[in-house]
Amino acid sequence: MSDSPRLLQLIDALRRLPGVGPKSAQRMAFHLLTRDRSGAEALVSSLDGALSGIGRCASSRMLCEGQCGLCHERRAATGQLCIVEQPSDLMAVERSTDFRGRYFVLMGRLSPLDGIGPDELGFDRLEALLREGWVREVILALNPSVEAEATAHLIEQMAKTAGAAVTRIAQGVPMGGEIEYVDGGTLAHAFLRRQRAVDDGL
Repeated sequence: MSDSPRLLQLIDALRRLPGVGPKSAQRMAFHLLTRDRSGAEALVSSLDGALSGIGRCASSRMLCEGQCGLCHERRAATGQLCIVEQPSDLMAVERSTDFRGRYFVLMGRLSPLDGIGPDELGFDRLEALLREGWVREVILALNPSVEAEATAHLIEQMAKTAGAAVTRIAQGVPMGGEIEYVDGGTLAHAFLRRQRAVDDGL
C-alpha cells in the first residue's frame, strides 16, 4: 500500500460516497491524480461552492440556494403537498410527472434503531405547514418499506387532523415487467391496492 498519507486520506474520503467500496475509491483516486487533474480541480471547486452556497429550504426542506423555487404561491394554489423521502425522489417526481404542487422532503424515514424519529424528519415543520390551511391533499410518495409504512401512518394522522385528504402513489407491477418476476411483497401490495378497470366504451 502507498506510504502517502494524503493519498490514503483521499481514498478514505471517496469511500464515504454511497456504493463506493475500497477498490472503487482507489480507482477513482488514481484516475483523478494521474489522468484527470483538471477534473479533480473542477470537483474540488464544485464541492466547495456547493458546501458554502447550498442550504435547506425552511419550508420544503429541499436543498436550494437562497429562496426555494418550489415553494411559491402558484404551487400552493393547487392545494397539493407531495411528501418524499429524499431530494432525489423530489427530482424524479418533478422530472417525470406533471405534478406542480408543493413538496416536503423528509430526508429519511422513521427508524428508531438508527435514532431517526419525528424530530429528524421535520414533523414539527410539516405540522406547521398543514396548519397554514392551504393543503387539501397530501400525496405520499414514499419508497416501499416497513419503516416507510410507519412513517406514512404518522403523516396520515397529522393530515387528517388538519382536514386534508391523503393519497398514495400507486405501487405494483412496473411497465414492461412480467408478473412471474415481480417480488412477492410488490405483488401483494399491487393486489391490495387494485383499482376498478376504466370503461373506455370498447
